[in-house]
Amino acid sequence: MCNNCGCNVVGDVKIHAHPHEHAHPHEHVHPHEHAHPHEHVHPHEHAHPHEHAHPDRHSHPHPSSPQEGRTVEIARSILDRNDRLAQRNREHFSEKGLLVLNVMSSPGSGKTAFLQRTIADLADRLSVGAIVGDLETDNDARRLRQNGAPVIQITTGTVCHLEAKMVFDAARQLDLDALDLLAIENVGNLVCPTAYDLGEDLRVILLSVTEGEDKPLKYPSAFKAAHVAIVNKIDIAEAVGFDREIALNNIRKIAPQATIFETSARTGTGMEAWYEYLDKFYQQKTQDLKQVTV
Repeated sequence: MCNNCGCNVVGDVKIHAHPHEHAHPHEHVHPHEHAHPHEHVHPHEHAHPHEHAHPDRHSHPHPSSPQEGRTVEIARSILDRNDRLAQRNREHFSEKGLLVLNVMSSPGSGKTAFLQRTIADLADRLSVGAIVGDLETDNDARRLRQNGAPVIQITTGTVCHLEAKMVFDAARQLDLDALDLLAIENVGNLVCPTAYDLGEDLRVILLSVTEGEDKPLKYPSAFKAAHVAIVNKIDIAEAVGFDREIALNNIRKIAPQATIFETSARTGTGMEAWYEYLDKFYQQKTQDLKQVTV
């Protein structure tokens, strides 16, 4: 959990919608609020084309003191409640026929540029909306809106990750019936976001060539929980001395379950393979949902 990074000092989380999206511009959300007695969490789960990956965060070291034991129990309670709310999100998104991505990376790896290119290039295939998480500013949300996509910004203050409740409240301000794909751009961080299921279908992690080949070894939990690993900015790989084979081997070693794509959002290299993957996944999910409702 986030004991030392600022997440334990929770201020107001704000959700901002663009004026033309007809949403409440400054909704306040408290990420660690007490559970409401009527969460409407459904015990049944819709079928998914792939099993959802859960990070290894339910195993905790044995506490060495009563105070530490209480901290562990509180952490478990927060994460367990988040999992219940994430399941509610997943069922709600499935009812809407949505494919949902949780896009994670370190700051500066190119998440926003990658999503900006994805939204623009998929315009004639899938209707895409986005939810963007940042500590402050709506800079990334404004960039994504340039391509006409509906985008909701969540500013988290000191909270270094998104949570299922934040995503639910933000998604309420989007016309989900008009969307095929919802991309959630998580806060730039490879530690805390890993622990929080948002109700996504696919967890996508980006590794920029400027970060070095050993990032998967340094942050294994983030990669172990990913369905997709994107090696981004490959157009400058040679310039920064990036060793492609070492990086790919490290990803495969830590995250053998992940489908790997090598891309450049700037030049478009490798993006078509990513789009084909999304399209196939969306079609498969749509087909599975039809079978469930028959």
